[in-house]
Amino acid sequence: MLFYEPLFLFLFGPAVYLLYLFFGEVRWRRAVILLAASVAFYAWSEPVFIFLVFASVGLDLYVAQKIATSAASDTSKRWLALGVVGNLAILIYYKYTGFLALNVDALLKALTLPGINIPQIALPIGVSFIVFEKITYLVDVYRGVTAPARSSLLYGLYVFFFPKLLAGPIIKYHDIARQFEAMPHADVDDFIVGFSRFMLGVVKKLLFADTLASGADLIFAHDVSSLGFAEAWAGVLFFTFQIYFDFSGYSDMAIGLARMFGFRLLENFNMPYVATSITDFWRRWHISLTSWIREYLYFPLGGNRRGEARTYLNLWICFFASGLWHGAAWTYIAWGAYNGVFLVLDRLFLVNRLQRLPDWLANVIAMIIVIVGWTFFRATSLSQAGALLALMATPWAQASAPVAIPPEYIVVALVAAAICVAQRLSLYAKDFDWGVAAQRFALASNGALSMLFLAALAKGLADPFKPFIYFRF
Repeated sequence: MLFYEPLFLFLFGPAVYLLYLFFGEVRWRRAVILLAASVAFYAWSEPVFIFLVFASVGLDLYVAQKIATSAASDTSKRWLALGVVGNLAILIYYKYTGFLALNVDALLKALTLPGINIPQIALPIGVSFIVFEKITYLVDVYRGVTAPARSSLLYGLYVFFFPKLLAGPIIKYHDIARQFEAMPHADVDDFIVGFSRFMLGVVKKLLFADTLASGADLIFAHDVSSLGFAEAWAGVLFFTFQIYFDFSGYSDMAIGLARMFGFRLLENFNMPYVATSITDFWRRWHISLTSWIREYLYFPLGGNRRGEARTYLNLWICFFASGLWHGAAWTYIAWGAYNGVFLVLDRLFLVNRLQRLPDWLANVIAMIIVIVGWTFFRATSLSQAGALLALMATPWAQASAPVAIPPEYIVVALVAAAICVAQRLSLYAKDFDWGVAAQRFALASNGALSMLFLAALAKGLADPFKPFIYFRF
């Protein structure tokens, strides 16, 4: 079930919201309504996998109690290891078994040995997000950051809470536990602010991301040998803007829906394309994943406490793992390793060099690095990525057969670029804030947003739905 399809917008969403408002007089009833709705929301798309999630939720609750009762002992470490391994086993089986089997099969055949059967395992939507959040709960209990969940109802709601269930933000248990325990009752301000944010997300997704996706698909589906310099750059730039508006659009919808129910989720984006270095980019892009990596992988590896060489290695390992988390393919692994290299270079000398440049020039350089990375991320293979990057570095390369790009794709890409440039320019205005500006001119901004929202819905009903990019992760 997608947030912007008619079933959710005109039936499921309104029905759940009305039940929550009019039958949720008491706290426990609000929790029951939200949990039941969240389970139904996920079961609509994953009717089989949901039973495995239920079983793993039960395991988490049992393991967390064991960790808490044996705190500060080797026994608690063993229980934590059991819980983490159990959750990672779900992720590895569903997401990486086919990838591992495919590569083992290729290796065996290269050695003239009999190959193996490659299993066909469907990837459940949102499995990476679910597993990472469940791990945070167990680690938080082990560290003493939070107590075990007071009830299975509250922990189940943390796992299944439908606004963030399928593609984040990745919410750490200690960041939201008190809100779930309090179960706030939504008010008028929550609805207005939340629904406005939700509309913004729908506009980003349907008007921008889906149109840009058509442009990217058009280029990446072509034989690279028939493309030229302009076409290669066009395809990668289409995707560069697509992934930003697609994922930030989902985050806006998730944060907005949660706010409508009275909950505050942490922000997941902060104008990432204004970044002046790769380090700055990762402080602004998918903030919840970066925060998760720092707290649950980088620090346990030793962080920066074991000397410079180990710090560089830890940084690279973390972003190599980030690439692997994003997908079971060599392109994602290359993208993660690539980002890890530039984070190390930032720490060695690159940030200092960029800081000596004008901000706009440092931003251009950082964006070129990011765009090269997105080429690996979007490509269907490493060979396609390499061929596209070669074309992007060859200004005189001409397409053998020009690709007819519809003008509406180009217009949307130019508007997307203008939005990102406006974000960059806003940094030069003293004390400027986009949210404050929207409130100051509320009538105009809300009117424009409402019209764009209606246009987005019309487009969504007319065109085939395109799933969110991060659903595959």
